[in-house]
Amino acid sequence: MNVVIPTEEKRMQDIREKVRQGERLTLEDGVFLYKSDDLLSIGQMANEANVRKNGKKVYFIENMSLYFTNVCEAHCAFCNFRKDEGEEGAYTLTGEQMIAYVDQHFHPGVREFHIVGGHNPHVPFQYYVDSLKALRDRYPDVTLKAYTAAEIDFFSRISGLSYKEVLQTLIGAGLGTLTGGGAEILSDQYRKKMRVDKADVSQYLEVHRTAHELGLRTHTTMLYGSIETYEQRVEHMVKIRELQDETNGFMVFIPLSMQPISPRAGIRRRNSAYEDLKTIAVSRLMLDNFQHIKAYFINIGVQLTQISLTMGASDVHGTIVKERISHSAGALTPEGITREDLIWLVKGAGRVPVERDTFYNEIQTYD
Repeated sequence: MNVVIPTEEKRMQDIREKVRQGERLTLEDGVFLYKSDDLLSIGQMANEANVRKNGKKVYFIENMSLYFTNVCEAHCAFCNFRKDEGEEGAYTLTGEQMIAYVDQHFHPGVREFHIVGGHNPHVPFQYYVDSLKALRDRYPDVTLKAYTAAEIDFFSRISGLSYKEVLQTLIGAGLGTLTGGGAEILSDQYRKKMRVDKADVSQYLEVHRTAHELGLRTHTTMLYGSIETYEQRVEHMVKIRELQDETNGFMVFIPLSMQPISPRAGIRRRNSAYEDLKTIAVSRLMLDNFQHIKAYFINIGVQLTQISLTMGASDVHGTIVKERISHSAGALTPEGITREDLIWLVKGAGRVPVERDTFYNEIQTYD
C-alpha cells in the first residue's frame, strides 16, 4: 500500500532535506515557508542552520546610538523621526554638542557609536564629515558605525562626489563601517507606494558594493510588516544574498519589525509575534552566506528576542542607550538595556553570551 504524503508536508520535507545538506533555498522555497503555518518546523530548521554556523554562541556589543540631526528632506510614509527645518522639535547638533551628550552617558565599556539621522540639506557634506572627526578625536578607541546607504547617496548628491569619494572622505574622518538602514524593502514598487524618496534599490546595493570594495564590512536590514508581499520580502533577501555572493562584505542581516505611528496603537497595528519569529527564521534559512541574523529587541521586545535565539538568531544587538527612531514611532520596548540583562537574556535561552566588537571579534565569553 502506497502512503500518500500531502503536498505541503512533502514540500516541507524537501526543504528540510535541503537545509540538512546545506543546499541553497530558492525564492519559491522562501515564499512557501512564509505562507506555511508550521512555525515550529521552520524554527527548528533555522536553529539547525544557525547552530551549524555559530554553535550556541550569541553575540552582543556595548554601544550607544547617536543622532546628529532629525531634519530630513525625505518624507517616507513610515517615518515619525524626521522633522522639517524650523519645525518644533527639529534639531541639528554641532560636534561639540554631541560630545557633551556622549560625555554625559559614556562609560569605558562602550565600543561602538551607532550614528544615523535625517538627510538634512541645510548643512553641507562637510558637516557630516566633521561630526565623525569630532567623535574620533574625543573617543579614538570607539568604532564609528555611521550612516546608512541612503545617507551616503544623499551625501553624494549634495557634494557632487561619487559614492567612492564620499566613502573615502568619511573613512579618512574615522568611519569604521556603515549601518544597515535605508533598505526598507528592496522593491521599487514598494518604495513608490511608501514614498521612500531616497536611494532606490540599485543605489542602496551599489553603495554597499562600493563600501565592500573599499574594504569596509557592513550591515544590512529589512523593514517588514506594512504593505509588502511575502514575495517582496524574499526577493529582498535574494538581492542581498546575491551581493554577498559577489563581495562577502556583509557581517549581519537585521530584520526590523515595522512600528506603528503611535505607542497607543493596538495590537492589530503591530506585527504579530508569530510574524516576527517567522521572519527571523526564514532570514536564517534564505541567507546561507551570512554569518549572523540579528534579533533587534528594540522592535520585537526582549522576551521575543530570547525565543528567537532558538529560531535562527545569533545576535541580540547591544546596550544602545536611548534609541530614538523606533521610539519616535510606536515602539513599546526599552530604549536601552544593561550588559547584565543581555547576559541574563541569552543564558535564559540556553545559549552562551559573547561580548563582541563591531566586527564580531570576541571580547569576552560569559559561560
